[in-house]
Amino acid sequence: MGHREDLLEGAKRCLLEKGFVRTTARDIVKESGTNLASIGYHYGSKDALLVQAYVSLIEGVGASFDPGVGGKVTELPGSLERFQEVWANIIRSVPESRAIWLLSFELIFQGDRLPEVRKLLAEAQEEGRSGLVSMFSGIPEGELDKETVATEGRFYQTVLNGLMVQWLFDPDTATDADQLTEGLRRVIAGMAKSADR
Repeated sequence: MGHREDLLEGAKRCLLEKGFVRTTARDIVKESGTNLASIGYHYGSKDALLVQAYVSLIEGVGASFDPGVGGKVTELPGSLERFQEVWANIIRSVPESRAIWLLSFELIFQGDRLPEVRKLLAEAQEEGRSGLVSMFSGIPEGELDKETVATEGRFYQTVLNGLMVQWLFDPDTATDADQLTEGLRRVIAGMAKSADR
């Protein structure tokens, strides 16, 4: 590995151990075995490096959500069964990725104090929305239109954030994938009845 990769890996370890606000450039250098000048050279700033490290952590967790990983046959994309399957995978990932989700909420609460970080993360959110739509719909990200990402992607992202709050706050009472799917099923049935009137 070169300095760029060493910095990224060191930054990820620092984020998981100390969080975003408490991680210093010196912490990253110590953890990565590099030097302070490398941060500026490869990433521009400590905050930009930490954002990249955070995005990399989230992408790693997100890969476990997709029922299609490993080429196994899964529920039909776009179906309620697929909806349930993806949410079950997401919920299953919470215990081992708890530190990453807590980090996400740290960043949300610190957003006003870190405008540069907030801007970088806002840009990364669209990519996250695209990935979520692809998992549920089975449509490759490159084939999704902007309107779908802006609507369905925001829907899934909103549900994901709410679900994570519940699972981090009190896993014993948090909504599970079956309850979430049954709730959606009832909403769809209610709307269908309304349309028939």
